[in-house]
Amino acid sequence: MTITLARLDPTGADRADLVAFLTGEDFPFHVRRTIARVDAEAAIDAGAYRDDEHDTYWLEHDELGRIGIVRLEDLADPVPLFDLRIAGRFRGRGLGVPALRATTDHVFRTMGDVTRFEGQTREDNVAMRRVFVRAGWVKEAHYREAWPVEGAAPVASVAYGMLRRDWESGTVTPVPWDDDVIASSERGR
Repeated sequence: MTITLARLDPTGADRADLVAFLTGEDFPFHVRRTIARVDAEAAIDAGAYRDDEHDTYWLEHDELGRIGIVRLEDLADPVPLFDLRIAGRFRGRGLGVPALRATTDHVFRTMGDVTRFEGQTREDNVAMRRVFVRAGWVKEAHYREAWPVEGAAPVASVAYGMLRRDWESGTVTPVPWDDDVIASSERGR
């Protein structure tokens, strides 16, 4: 199973397909579960899908065809982020890990100044959290009550990262969680 990224033209040839994808899908673990047509068009026109800070790609599966999009964010920063959206009919088929790996490969192969790549998801998006771990990403933060949920209390935002050196070597560098050591020494004072 191979997934590749195909750069899309959000204000030109791919605009109608992008608007249809954004407005025709339900994204239960994103800040906005559904996107109205007027909001999708306004975001595209404002450069949210391609400008100096953003670029967007179709996720193309070698057998299934177009399965979703990935939007890269903060591209002027040495630590970009991503927004991965797989179409509902393709979720639950094991496509998340190869999609994230293809995205990670793209970022590190084409952006020489990037030393780390980041992503976040909601604490209750167990499927995406498994994708991060299976793709070799490391959990780096758990921001309590940081993810707004329409009509409900906020949930935690969980952040993951991939270091270029880990990607190059195929290793995983764990986060040195040493707060317990610090807390123990502080209690003894």
